[in-house]
Amino acid sequence: MVWHVNILTLFPDMFPGSLGQSLSGRALEKKIWSYNAINIRDFAEDSRKTVDDTPFGGGAGMVMRPDIIERALLSSSQTGPRIYMSPRGKPLTQERVQSLSQEEHLTLLCGRYEGVDQRLLDAHQFEELSIGDYILSGGEPAAIILMDACIRLIPNVM
Repeated sequence: MVWHVNILTLFPDMFPGSLGQSLSGRALEKKIWSYNAINIRDFAEDSRKTVDDTPFGGGAGMVMRPDIIERALLSSSQTGPRIYMSPRGKPLTQERVQSLSQEEHLTLLCGRYEGVDQRLLDAHQFEELSIGDYILSGGEPAAIILMDACIRLIPNVM
């Protein structure tokens, strides 16, 4: 089995990042694990590739549009568990990492702006996970941390 991660992001060039180095990098080269960084902006339909809008029902800031993220999500036939990296999510634990490392497929959603429209998270049953009680500029660093924690548990990586 190859552990595969679909990463929904506005910054696909951030991957594999540090995961392309050391043990995880060698495991990637050996095809023990793989990833597909899906550029959410590719699924926007206007000429400016707009991916954000005001929150449904009002509120401050901008959120990522659910229709565009949904198109990006549905572009992959194999999604596995769906995880949204969020500071308001449940804390990531070693127990959850062990469970996720045993999945064949995993989909990680990396938010930006003020987050993601909640309707999308509910409709597609995303689990919200947090790597700590602080706010990052986006979900990509958190996704890399989650992936690193999982990759090291895959057989033949360590």
